[in-house]
Amino acid sequence: MSITEFSIGRLAALTGCKPATIRYYEKIGLLPEPRRSPGNTRIYDQIHLGLLRFIKNSREMGFSQKDVRVLLDITGQIHHPCADVTRIAKAHLAKVDLRIARMSALRSELEVARGGPTNLDS
Repeated sequence: MSITEFSIGRLAALTGCKPATIRYYEKIGLLPEPRRSPGNTRIYDQIHLGLLRFIKNSREMGFSQKDVRVLLDITGQIHHPCADVTRIAKAHLAKVDLRIARMSALRSELEVARGGPTNLDS
């Protein structure tokens, strides 16, 4: 393997994804299947590394697998309408705003429970 090729273990270490997660993303088609060595070992490349980092970051930001798939499908398609990206972004923003509102309400409840406003400096 060259320095631009990776075993599943090395790809996992570079991205922080578990090998089982990488295999799962391959199985559901989010990540293209890698080529195989003569011994049938998976051999990943820079494209896999970039895609896996994108998938992982998107999932950590709360995007659904369906949304990640749409975003990946749109990537590189200069003639693709931006409406899908805009729709996904607006829906995700609404979810983020809802989470912020719920966390703010929880913070207020916790402040009351401890007897006053929280002091983050102490």
